[in-house]
Amino acid sequence: MRIGIIGAGFAGLSAACYLSAAGHEVHVFEKNAEAGGRARQLRTANGFIFDMGPSWYWMPAVFEKFFNDFGYRVSDLYQLQLLDPAFEIVFEKKETIVIPGTSDDLHNLFESIQPGGARALARFLAEGEQKYRFGMEQLVYKPALSITEYLSAKLIWRSLQVDVFLPFSKHVRKFFTDPRLIALMEFPVLFLGAKPAQTPALYSLMNYAGLQLGTWYPQGGFGKVIEAMQFIAEQNGVTFHFNTNVEKIISTTNRVSGLQVNGNYFPCDGLIAAADYHHVEEKLLADGERNYNGKYWNNKVMAPSCLIFYLGIDKKLARLKHHTLFFDERLDDHADQIYKDPQWPDKPLFYVCCPSKTDDSVAPPGHENLFLLMPVAAGLQDNEYTREKYYSIMMNRLEAFAGESIHDHIVYRRSYCIKNFISDYNAYKGNAYGLANTLSQTAVLKPKIRNKQLKNLFYAGQLTVPGPGVPPSIISGKIAAGLLDKHLTKKTHEIFV
Repeated sequence: MRIGIIGAGFAGLSAACYLSAAGHEVHVFEKNAEAGGRARQLRTANGFIFDMGPSWYWMPAVFEKFFNDFGYRVSDLYQLQLLDPAFEIVFEKKETIVIPGTSDDLHNLFESIQPGGARALARFLAEGEQKYRFGMEQLVYKPALSITEYLSAKLIWRSLQVDVFLPFSKHVRKFFTDPRLIALMEFPVLFLGAKPAQTPALYSLMNYAGLQLGTWYPQGGFGKVIEAMQFIAEQNGVTFHFNTNVEKIISTTNRVSGLQVNGNYFPCDGLIAAADYHHVEEKLLADGERNYNGKYWNNKVMAPSCLIFYLGIDKKLARLKHHTLFFDERLDDHADQIYKDPQWPDKPLFYVCCPSKTDDSVAPPGHENLFLLMPVAAGLQDNEYTREKYYSIMMNRLEAFAGESIHDHIVYRRSYCIKNFISDYNAYKGNAYGLANTLSQTAVLKPKIRNKQLKNLFYAGQLTVPGPGVPPSIISGKIAAGLLDKHLTKKTHEIFV
């Protein structure tokens, strides 16, 4: 069968690998010049290589499982390094916590901050491990087409056992009282799309993934993961069409029959839409073929967008770690201005990544590669004046922490924000992280992975199941590919088992 895939991000690449391995003729259409989507790399003339999007490599087993499905190990394709320390958090008055990469050191750290903290952490992580295994084994690979998928007695019992539905903020405070430890535990959910008080406690699995399973780095950056996935796809015969704009999905009798691509007709027997779900529905499908209308999308809670600066520095910066989180302002205030009352933040939190601390290949000798990221509400007005205002805010705090001038040593600078997410990825409201993982937008309550009118059209990516993030996007591609393959062949190929 001839299958089209729109989008060459993690979800589209994943779907392409699985469908080609199942024997289909697969064509991937990507509007940009290379694969990767948000995980593209920016290469500069003066020798810097920037990961444009993802920079936290968590849940390594998901990547390993993906490559194992095609007869490879991660180590065959790129080299991973465990970060130790994993990251650093900056609080008020330059107080810091350095998060170690090993379990023993982590427990000792918690004990030094909060009496009994080591025991509390052990209990918290043990429960997080249950949720992680519960989520990865029972939930995350389900297509969430019907509530009946979740109605087994075992599934219901397990969900009650692991405290799934309690608000995340209350769950954390059952174990920790020190505000620094609470902030450490709550920061991952900031990128899931809701305040900790609105996020299910299920997502303490993220803490387990980051603190217990480790924070890793692929040498060469996340672009190496994209290269590895593209390699597997091409080994299986996938054809990539870059700089190619899909203009319309063409249907006949409740089925996709082809695509209009750069003014030409491309026939296909099935389609995976791994581009922005809202864009596909609003711009590529006719009114009667859409799952959802504009009102539906307008009522959805989006995960944040972000303001990013890619900076090349002509000297080394002694004070910075690979990952540094600036939590020297109130998390709740910034979160309110993302989710409760969307606006540019008064006192933002932000994140700095300096991969040249770990990887000499991403910057010239004697230089540093910096990535500054500030989460903001999706849908805000984005202009150069605002970008410059927050650049100054972040840079002043960064220089004060580093104890040296950075701004005067910048030899490359580029900003990226809401307008860029819209122009490069057709991202709804310029979102960076997809749909918020609130309780009312979980599992069967997410946008469906299957089109209700066109039987051979399935969706993949961060606006459908299982949700935002790199591992979920890889899984989403596999789920959508398996559903389409089964629809076309009336059987389940062994690669999807």
